[in-house]
Amino acid sequence: MRILVAEDDVHVAKYVQTRLQAEHFDVDLVSDGLEAQKLAMENDYDLLILDVGLPGADGFQVLRFVRVNKPLVPVIMLSGFNTTEDRVRGLDSGADDYLAKPFAFAELSARVRSLLRRVERPNSSVLRAQDLEVDLGTRVVTRSGKRIDLSAREFALLTYLMQNAGRCVTRSMIMEHVWTLAYDTSANVVDVYINYLRSKVDKGFQQKLIRTMRGLGYQIERRAPRTEKEIPQPLVKE
Repeated sequence: MRILVAEDDVHVAKYVQTRLQAEHFDVDLVSDGLEAQKLAMENDYDLLILDVGLPGADGFQVLRFVRVNKPLVPVIMLSGFNTTEDRVRGLDSGADDYLAKPFAFAELSARVRSLLRRVERPNSSVLRAQDLEVDLGTRVVTRSGKRIDLSAREFALLTYLMQNAGRCVTRSMIMEHVWTLAYDTSANVVDVYINYLRSKVDKGFQQKLIRTMRGLGYQIERRAPRTEKEIPQPLVKE
């Protein structure tokens, strides 16, 4: 999952980023409110962590902007102010949670996990495409009931493809979401990992699920192709 942390205190920002990455989150850092708004619009984040005292646009301004444009994204506010009025203002402005500084990372981590569980839609923790299943909670992948062992990066790549099943995703989209990097056209890391996935997900199965969309990117087949019998035939006048 991908998190945006907007915090102008360099030490706090790097500390939060390092600890969240250790818990297998992809984390983007910004120190300016206007940049936070820009990234929030350009990327699909699973959660935002906003400091109240940001330059450019403060945390409340960023929060209002996000609530107008992406109302379902969960947001945790960080602030050095911890009066009842401050907490009420943060929650009334649309924050899902409010944490005062200084804070223990264990508490921030618990609040992050709680929010991410809360916003899950029913059955959204299991992704399915034909006979392939990805359980996001247990991180178990199966195809036709057979378990498939994946590395952390392979799992992240397959999850992203499954979340976009039936839709072509470009190499740059994959790099930005799975690797959180700008796409380097001279690198073939995406193609290499797609081949790793194919060797585990498609090898030995007649129906290949991972498709190359020539000149575009890759796609997981959501539904099996229709057989000839299933294709509607034109009516013939006798």
